[in-house]
Amino acid sequence: MDALDLSRRPPRSPRQPFAGLDLLMLARTVDKLRATLPGGNLGSYQITGFSSHLLEKLGIAEALLRETIARARTDEEIAAWIREHSDAATYPEINAALERLTVGERLNDPQFVARYPITRRLPPETSRLDMLIADDEESFATR
Repeated sequence: MDALDLSRRPPRSPRQPFAGLDLLMLARTVDKLRATLPGGNLGSYQITGFSSHLLEKLGIAEALLRETIARARTDEEIAAWIREHSDAATYPEINAALERLTVGERLNDPQFVARYPITRRLPPETSRLDMLIADDEESFATR
């Protein structure tokens, strides 16, 4: 796959389906890893956090997925590899755990609020997945 420049556009939404796999954050994680390929630009994004948590829960090493992404021609090829290297029975609990995370749980964390200033303007019960969407929209609104 080609590398991505995430300084020009955000990664896919954390809620966007990925090639038939019902996993929140997966399309976004793949985009962020594509941005780490030669010629890519991660911009202000990072793998640490939601993406690294997802990979940990799937039991997939970041380096192995990055290699798979570099070799793949399509999202479907990546999805097939993930199916082979993870347990689909864990996907519902992974998604549920991601859905449970709220902005309010991190409002007392100055580093989190500095990284995501939009949290100051969102209701505390806002899902952190929805916060990421709002943050992307705000960050790229003037570009």
